[in-house]
Amino acid sequence: MNYLAHILLSGDNLDTQVGGLLGDFVKGPLQGQYPESVEEGIFLHRQLDAFTDAQPEVRNLIRTFSPQWRRFAGIIIDIVFDHLLAIHWQEYHSLSLEQFCQRFYRHLNTCQSWLPANAQQFNQRAATVGWLQSYANHELLPTILNRVGERLRRPLPLGKAWPEIVDRHAEIEQVFSSLMPQLHTYAQQLRFAALTPGVPILVKRKYG
Repeated sequence: MNYLAHILLSGDNLDTQVGGLLGDFVKGPLQGQYPESVEEGIFLHRQLDAFTDAQPEVRNLIRTFSPQWRRFAGIIIDIVFDHLLAIHWQEYHSLSLEQFCQRFYRHLNTCQSWLPANAQQFNQRAATVGWLQSYANHELLPTILNRVGERLRRPLPLGKAWPEIVDRHAEIEQVFSSLMPQLHTYAQQLRFAALTPGVPILVKRKYG
């Protein structure tokens, strides 16, 4: 799961949605350096990543990538899943994708002063370029993959994997369609547990 999916799965609390985004930017234990709802979103992001990685259908999908891309298949799949979520958005949320994203951008901008530096850069650009909405445009996917590849320790043109993704689109979409209901249920369970007094802090101290 990538940015868009994590924000969606964080639920309707906007601070928790910010945490869902920050899971890609914040590493290490959570010790109260961010608002509690934000840290709950970061924790939720980490748990959802672990849950996704453990699913047999995701593991099998990764194994079937060609050797050239198999090591990076998890990253590629995350981005393609956000694309599939964007084009099927109305199945998962009552707001349009544009409305949802604009609401999130407005709230994220109110957090600018305490966002980590790399997330500040996201905030400064996202609304202007329609970052999250852009996942719906399949023509932009190779560019998005290349930009992610540029941030790897050893930069790699991940966009060159696009032909393989196109060839296997039906298979990838089948895994996505199977996985999303599971992720929704798991995310709801975690958010419900977080409503129990004392649970969020204890869980985050142990697993954050």
